[in-house]
Amino acid sequence: MPTHRPLEPAPPWVELTTTDDDWDRADPHLLTTMLNQLVLIRTFEEYVLELAADGLVHGPAHSSIGQEGGAVGSVLALSDGDTVNGSHRGHHQFLAKALHHVVPKGLDLVEAVTDDVRTLVLRTLAEICGLDRGFGHGRGGSMHLQWKQAGAMGTNAIVGGGVPLAAGYAWAHRQAGTDAVSVTYFGDGAANIGSTLETLNLAAAWRLPLCFFVENNQYAVSTSVREATGEPRLSARGPGFGIAAWRVDGMDPLAVHLAMTEAVARMRAGDGPTLVEADTYRFFHQNGPFPGSAFRYRTKEEEAAWRARDPVDRVTGHVLRRGLLTADQVAAVRDAAAELLASAGEVLLEPTADGRRIRPAEWPDPAFVDVGIRGDLRELNDAPEFAGELTEMTFIDAVSGVLGRRMAIDPRVVVLGEDVHRLNGGTNGATRGLADAFPGRVLGTPISENAFTGLGGGIALDGRFLPVVEFMYADFMWVAADQLFNQIGKARHMFGGDGSVPFVLRSKVAMGTGYGSQHSMDPAGIFATAPGWRIVAPSTPFDYVGLMNTALRCEDPVLVLEHVDLYPSTGPGPVTDFDYCLPVGRAAVRRAGSAVTVLTYLGMVGVVLSGVGAVDAEVIDLRWLDRASLDWDTIGASVRKTNRVVIAEQGPPGTSYGGWLADEIQRRYFDWLDAPVERITGREASPSISAVLERAALPSPSDVAAVLAALVDG
Repeated sequence: MPTHRPLEPAPPWVELTTTDDDWDRADPHLLTTMLNQLVLIRTFEEYVLELAADGLVHGPAHSSIGQEGGAVGSVLALSDGDTVNGSHRGHHQFLAKALHHVVPKGLDLVEAVTDDVRTLVLRTLAEICGLDRGFGHGRGGSMHLQWKQAGAMGTNAIVGGGVPLAAGYAWAHRQAGTDAVSVTYFGDGAANIGSTLETLNLAAAWRLPLCFFVENNQYAVSTSVREATGEPRLSARGPGFGIAAWRVDGMDPLAVHLAMTEAVARMRAGDGPTLVEADTYRFFHQNGPFPGSAFRYRTKEEEAAWRARDPVDRVTGHVLRRGLLTADQVAAVRDAAAELLASAGEVLLEPTADGRRIRPAEWPDPAFVDVGIRGDLRELNDAPEFAGELTEMTFIDAVSGVLGRRMAIDPRVVVLGEDVHRLNGGTNGATRGLADAFPGRVLGTPISENAFTGLGGGIALDGRFLPVVEFMYADFMWVAADQLFNQIGKARHMFGGDGSVPFVLRSKVAMGTGYGSQHSMDPAGIFATAPGWRIVAPSTPFDYVGLMNTALRCEDPVLVLEHVDLYPSTGPGPVTDFDYCLPVGRAAVRRAGSAVTVLTYLGMVGVVLSGVGAVDAEVIDLRWLDRASLDWDTIGASVRKTNRVVIAEQGPPGTSYGGWLADEIQRRYFDWLDAPVERITGREASPSISAVLERAALPSPSDVAAVLAALVDG
């Protein structure tokens, strides 16, 4: 018979509960501060629901009423240097961290409401209402609250979307030599999502000072946690990844505080990440002022049972029992909170004949709508030009050479991706020698693109380090699409337009290498239609060095595209000067001509030059591909000269870069065109592994020659 030996998880998994003795031993100042925060946050949320009911909140109002104990109890265990991010239901998380920042010695609504507290309440309320004086000038609203100076790094509308970012903050804290920790708040729904599970693994593997704080409010919209998972004790996720975990009653703020104090001590001691599950309950529906029972997925009896455990009432009861405040003093706290919200409302609202409205002066200027999608590039004002000698070099040597140079002179640069620390420089040699030369700054990641991309995004938003993230193949962007497009690409604009996001993504196009349909895509067309990103596509060693240097100086996220066919190719490159930059928005005319303009990029440049033949074509290597960085001066001058345009690329027509570029050209230069814009693309199907079929799917020099001849002759 086989022997069965029960296995126990290595890290602790405990349930922490409190007794009246614990409440009696608790610091009086902690309990009165806790009460003041709870009352203010509850009053704030009630006021938001009141505004929503009056139609004064555009968009959702995800109230945290009932869940305040988890946020307040946990944040009061943190220091000012610690960071938090949160969920779409994050008003309480944001306010708790911001209040702890502006009044670190404790909130007293009756005796000491400071101007900082009034400003915080006013700006938070304004943001939720979509107004200019909000933290994001009204762009973020209820679900995207950020005040980085307070360590509140941003709440998030994507379920689980902020979890990988928090790993980046944790990494930056440790890399900077501090004992600060990062806390990411999310709900029971996010506990089952891939980005969360990937980050649990990554944080454990790298022993990051990151607390996964699960607000288990029992429902993801209307689906109960017991329906959604076989193990409703979500703290069980921790030991499964080697992470110490605590389970507490989230309606007991002191229990949360004690568990969080233990978790923080463990993280500050360098013992890796932690997980705290707070069982709690939202008193209202997913959105708005109605209970869940109104939608028939909860019973009134269940709601009443949870309301009887109200965290505000629990703290109030113990404060009164211990004689720390009188009933009249508690009433005064409630009155002061109501007055504070009413005074904020008087600033933002004005009476009308049939109610009230937002004061017109509080709305953002409509002209602000696109400001801050990207930065203004002032950081490149003093970028050096090339001042050295040229030599023949391989493209891949240019890649590794410029990365090595940047890491040598800029200690902020960190490289991360799959296998970048091994195999003599990753799968293509791009990071050759860097892991040995810069220990701790070349990070080989697990196969978890969502997690390590988001971690890089968190490093960028933190601002102390500069991440260079490598995707082994461009197709993997679909796996990390949330982090690339919903998080990193939108962050600057979404949070007000004035925060930098210095993030470089290296990714290779492998068409023609036999790697098949899932390893061969060209992502330029996808990124070009996504806001916030800049895109560079170097086709020579010289260009790669200058464009990568520019990307690493830029305070916007930049996609640096590489083509596998170019890696072994040779061309002019720098002998010793690896510091020069090539300007944003500057294309290169690779061949002058007057009969037709050919716009191309990356590996297709060589194909076009091989296929031009005797046609008097002007071939322009675009280099910069995003909407904000295209060299319209060079393109326009060529179109006005030739009156004909061909866009040549390797990708299929469906997701192609040339599709939107052709539209732009025909609208900008319609009067100068003698013929519709022609396009040379790959076939509709993704390249397959068969050498014959792959060649048939990609445009060749003969295809270029045929299109050019037909256009010019026609």
